[in-house]
Amino acid sequence: MDDVIKIIGIGLIALILIIIIKQYRPEFALYISLIAGVLILYLALDEISNIINLLKNITQKSGINSEFLGILLKMTGIAFLAEFAISICKDAGEGAIASKVELGSKAIIVSMSIPIVYNLLEVILKVLPA
Repeated sequence: MDDVIKIIGIGLIALILIIIIKQYRPEFALYISLIAGVLILYLALDEISNIINLLKNITQKSGINSEFLGILLKMTGIAFLAEFAISICKDAGEGAIASKVELGSKAIIVSMSIPIVYNLLEVILKVLPA
């Protein structure tokens, strides 16, 4: 709960600073947004590491191929980082670049998911009667 209050506080303080600074030096508003975003990501890293550890434990206990967990975590990381970059691009007024980042990250995520889909199809074909 403490981290949520810190994250909300950072967001609100950054918002107030951006509103004030945009009147005098609009070019600095993007820097404040970047700094606030990095701070919020840093605070969220502890929770993300807890989730990763939980998923590793579940994977070990269930006997699921740990390679798939790695792929899923990478895909999730790409999605989070891409969303962060997209938001920054939109804040800077560069919607065209934001859409290109979004398209590129989606293509990478889809290409990374192919081994999982392939393995799933193999399992389905083994279960189905011939």
